[in-house]
Amino acid sequence: MVTQSSGDVRTFTVGEDDDGIRLDRWFKRHLPDVSFNLVSRWARTGQLRLDGKRATPGDRLETGQTLRVPPAEPAPAEGPGAKPKRIVEPLTEDEQSFVRDMVMARGRDYFVLNKPPGLATQGGTKTNQHLDRLLDGLADDDGQRPKLVHRLDKDTSGVLLVARTARAAGHFSKAFAGRTARKVYWAIIVGVPSLEEGTIDAPLAKQPGTGGEKMQVDEENGLPAKTRYRLIDRAGNRAAWVELQPLTGRTHQLRAHMAAIGHPIVGDAKYGGADAFLTGGISRKLHLHARRLKIDGLDGKPIDQQADLPGHFAESLEALGFDRMAGDMLPLDTPDPARTPEAKARRAAAHAKSARKARKGERRSRGAAPAKTGRRPRK
Repeated sequence: MVTQSSGDVRTFTVGEDDDGIRLDRWFKRHLPDVSFNLVSRWARTGQLRLDGKRATPGDRLETGQTLRVPPAEPAPAEGPGAKPKRIVEPLTEDEQSFVRDMVMARGRDYFVLNKPPGLATQGGTKTNQHLDRLLDGLADDDGQRPKLVHRLDKDTSGVLLVARTARAAGHFSKAFAGRTARKVYWAIIVGVPSLEEGTIDAPLAKQPGTGGEKMQVDEENGLPAKTRYRLIDRAGNRAAWVELQPLTGRTHQLRAHMAAIGHPIVGDAKYGGADAFLTGGISRKLHLHARRLKIDGLDGKPIDQQADLPGHFAESLEALGFDRMAGDMLPLDTPDPARTPEAKARRAAAHAKSARKARKGERRSRGAAPAKTGRRPRK
């Protein structure tokens, strides 16, 4: 978008990202303070011009067209009962550095971020610090800021994609809505599922009385929800490390589904209550991490990124005796792949290593207890 001014009249050149969109949508993208009613009035009075001709809000724009916009009108005086507008504070240098440090990869049309736990994706009631606000720190030279195309829960960490252009946002949003994007999560859960892998098919609906903040399985009124899980490793019967792939995109789907089968995610008090916590120094934070995202870019080339674990998750893996290498050994590209002999052998070796570490720790905890040799004493 190129801008020129002549007096108070503004002239814009339609860019490639805006090719084909309606004129009223263009105003929402680039001049959000201009209301639809004002755009309609400008059109009716002939003040809104597209390549010199009168324009209407429903006109479709083409790359290179010239849009003439009349002078901005002063905002109406606020009455005594008017709600004051919230002032958005500019980012501090620390905040700008914070969001830039999240960037794992970038392309012409996207940024891939590693969102830390505890940071909300979007704002809400009493939530003033969130990723959407911080995206101002990734704006380009023209002031165009990236756009969210999907989200993670506040306490969920990991890979998150944002679009750098409106065209890319439409492309990625369509991929997420059409389920062509592949998302892989890691979670530590309480207990061990009876089957090493399976699909949880349980419709979800908002739980009454929670203000929409909590979901529940509802076979009659819930929306379809499917989650695929696969066991990566186990710590006896105490806990398991699982890979989760959401096949639908419901609110809190992974958390609600794991709790529904009796294995809540460690640290998830909302869905698991007191049963969602482990003793032995395991962090009480949520152990849910968006490990990997694979999605086609605008140019058709795949974007495939993995996000490093947050500190509390990595420490819990080590405390439970899990080998971090085991998590990336499961194949991704087949919806229901049979585990290859090589992958099974690697996982078995990782499990054996974890078992040896656990036994070694038990011997240390027993102090001077003699090791058993299995031999009979000599007479």
